[in-house]
Amino acid sequence: MKTKNIMIVGVGGQGSLLASKLLGHLLIGQGYDVKVSEVHGMSQRGGSVVTYVRYGEKVYSPVIDEGEADFIVSFELLEASRYVSFLKPDGRIVTNIQQIDPMPVITGAASYPADLVEKMRAKGVQIDAMDCLKLAEEAGSTKAVNLVLMGRLSHYFEDIPESAWQEAMEAIVPQKFLELNRKAFALGKAQA
Repeated sequence: MKTKNIMIVGVGGQGSLLASKLLGHLLIGQGYDVKVSEVHGMSQRGGSVVTYVRYGEKVYSPVIDEGEADFIVSFELLEASRYVSFLKPDGRIVTNIQQIDPMPVITGAASYPADLVEKMRAKGVQIDAMDCLKLAEEAGSTKAVNLVLMGRLSHYFEDIPESAWQEAMEAIVPQKFLELNRKAFALGKAQA
């Protein structure tokens, strides 16, 4: 099997580390060799955060180069746009439509780019964009955006049974948050 590449991008504090741990656990459980990178960026300060998850028969490096990502899972719209060059021509972006202003926008030095989903689609990018924050709130917590995104991503992994995702959640998510996260996952998966 050819190595597959998933990038998880977002802003510090959004739960991307939990999402990458969940994916790593899930894929190891399916018998793949898996490499998960450390989180890059200013995660403590609301800066850009990137995590790489690579899996296959044998994976030698955790790093994903431009043009290699099968999936980019994005917690924030501008981050999806920022890393679009890492996507394979037939790759897909699964993104939250939430907009978190970066420092240049906060200080007034720049404005948040408009119509990012439409601009990426106009360039031929396959993009699955949804309001994950709204779905997370529906599940019971704004902090469950990560599991909404994982639920949506699971839609594209038809060969991995639902039970495997549930087992990975049980192993990674703290028990007191498990039911909430299961609900968030289900809401993400159900989106059309």
